[in-house]
Amino acid sequence: MLVVSVYLVVIIGLARSPVGPEREVLVASVVAALTAVVLALPLRFRLVSFGQSLLGRRGQTPEEALASFGARMSRAVPFDELLLQLVESLRATLGPAGAEVWVGTDGLLHRTVSVPERPGGQITLSDKERLVVGRTRIGGPAWMGVWLPGLLAGHPQEAPVRVAPAAHLGDLLGLLVVRRTPEGLDFTEEDDRVLIELARQVGLALHNMRLDSALQASLEELRQRNEELQASRLRIVTAADASRRAIERDLHDGAQQHLVTLSVKLGLAREIIKEDPALAAELLEELHSDVQNTNATFRELAHGIYPPLLRNYGLGEAMRSVTRRVSLPYQVDVDLPRRYPEEIEAAVYFCCLEAIQNAGKHAGPDASIEVRIHADSETLRFSVSDDGLGFAAGTGEGHGFVNMTDRLGAIGGLLFVESERSAGTTVRGEIPIGEAP
Repeated sequence: MLVVSVYLVVIIGLARSPVGPEREVLVASVVAALTAVVLALPLRFRLVSFGQSLLGRRGQTPEEALASFGARMSRAVPFDELLLQLVESLRATLGPAGAEVWVGTDGLLHRTVSVPERPGGQITLSDKERLVVGRTRIGGPAWMGVWLPGLLAGHPQEAPVRVAPAAHLGDLLGLLVVRRTPEGLDFTEEDDRVLIELARQVGLALHNMRLDSALQASLEELRQRNEELQASRLRIVTAADASRRAIERDLHDGAQQHLVTLSVKLGLAREIIKEDPALAAELLEELHSDVQNTNATFRELAHGIYPPLLRNYGLGEAMRSVTRRVSLPYQVDVDLPRRYPEEIEAAVYFCCLEAIQNAGKHAGPDASIEVRIHADSETLRFSVSDDGLGFAAGTGEGHGFVNMTDRLGAIGGLLFVESERSAGTTVRGEIPIGEAP
C-alpha cells in the first residue's frame, strides 16, 4: 500500500499521465517494488531463524520456556511429564548438547530425566556439600569441579555447562543441568537468570510434591487408625457384653445357688430345733461352713470384676496376691513411686494377669514367671517374662493379646510381645503417665 501511494505522488508531481516509455518504466518499477515487499517478510523470518540456529536456539526463547513452565505448573500435569517437558525446553533453548534434572533429598540425588537420554546416576553429598549447594544460585565448570565433580564426568573440558540447584528455603531438592558443545557460545547473564528462575520454580514444585506425599501418607495413616479404632471399639463393647453375661452366669450358678441352699437349711433348722436340738446344732455348723463358702464365692467374683487389693493397696499387693493362683514359680518386682489413676492400674493389672495365665497354659511345667512393674516421671512400664517353650513369630496374636492391646490403646499405651521357640516369652507394655499432680 505504501508503494502504491508513493507512485501516486510521483504521478501527481508530473501533473500528467505517463505516456510511451514512461508508462512501461513506471509499471515495471511498481511490479518490482510489490514483489520486493511480498518477499521481504519470509526473507526476514528465514534470516531470524538462521541467526537463532547460529546461537544454538531453536523454537521458543528462554523467556518463553520459563513462562510455559510456570503455566504448566498451574495445571494438573503429571510431575514426570512436567520434568520431561522442562528438559526438552531447556535443550531447545539453553543447552543444545543436553539437559537433565536430578531429584532427591537428604543429600542423595538421582538423575530423574535427561535429553538426550543418559543412564541413571546417583550423587551423594555430605552435610556441608548439601548446605553449600542448596544455597548456591548457579554454578559453572570451576564451581562444579569443587562441589559437584560427578556432573562433569564425560563432559568436554572446554564446553560451557551450567548447574542451577533447585532448593526451597535452603533445602536442596534437585539440580538443573544444561550443557553446550565446545564450539557453542558461553552462557549470558540472561541465560543464567532464566535458569535460576526455572530452578526456583522446580524447587517449589518438588517441595509441594513432598508436602502432598506427606499429606497423603498422613491421610492413609489416619484412615488405618480410624479402622483400627472402630474395630477396637467393637471388641471392647463385645468384651463388655461377654463380661456382663459371665457375671450373670456366675451369680446364678454360684452365689445364688449357695444362697438357695442356705435358705433351705435355715428352714430345716427352724423346724427341728425344738424336736432334735443336737441335729439342729449339726445343721447350724454346716450353715456356718456354707456361709464361709458363699462369702469366698462373692469375694472371688468381686476379685474378677475389680480386685479389692488393687483398689486399696495398689499394684504391688495386687500382683503378689496372684501367687496363689499361679501353678508355676512366680516372682514379682514392683517399684512405683506413687499410686496412679484407677484406669492405669487396672489396665496394668489385667494385662499382667492375662500374660500370667497365658504363661501358665503354654510355657510348660518347668518354666518360671517374673513380673516387673517400674515407672519414671513420664512412662509406666511392665513386663511378664517366662523361660518356657515360647512360640514362633506371628502366632502371638490371639484373643488375649488383642484384649491387652485394646486395654492399653484405650489409655494411650503400647503392647510388645517377644518370643522365640525354646527361649521363652516376654510381654511388655508402656503407658504414658506424665508428671505427678
